[in-house]
Amino acid sequence: MRIIDLQTADADLQTQAAQLLHDEFNQAKWDYSWPTLDEAQDEIREMCDPERLCYAAIDADGRVIGWIGAIPQYNGNVWELHPLVVAPKVRGQGIGRALVHYLEDQVRGRGGITMILGSDDQDQMTSLGGVDLYPNVWEHIANIRNLKGHPYEFYQKLGYVIVGVYPDANGLGKPDIFLAKRMSSIDKEG
Repeated sequence: MRIIDLQTADADLQTQAAQLLHDEFNQAKWDYSWPTLDEAQDEIREMCDPERLCYAAIDADGRVIGWIGAIPQYNGNVWELHPLVVAPKVRGQGIGRALVHYLEDQVRGRGGITMILGSDDQDQMTSLGGVDLYPNVWEHIANIRNLKGHPYEFYQKLGYVIVGVYPDANGLGKPDIFLAKRMSSIDKEG
């Protein structure tokens, strides 16, 4: 596997990346994200904006097997990891981990301090989904359980921590879980 800059890749690789995004979010029953190939191609075009970052994992046959992007916020101090997708046939082989680490290195190189991401729970994959998180939102977060393989635990293994949640972000009982990771250390003076 090798990682390439998707922004400068040829149109075929960008189309493969769009197809992967569309297929995987819809096969996972998440048809609310990029439900058409045209919408997935629009996402690729947006991610190819020079202000953003966008990288693809390519297999030995030159096929896109995963890709990741990031969007700068707060004058480049914070970057939002968006999106990350890996083909099912290579999941569990370190492709997602490699893409995240590569992206983090690129963000650090641009002076980024923090990486953030949101991970929706629209299908009651965690103990936060399908319940009323009010009034004790933090209690619910502190006691979160992964019920159906939600990706928040993947990010936790990479050093990300849950920093909050938007209850009902996607409708009643459908929160967005927010995770973050510091990209550099705090130097203490004196």
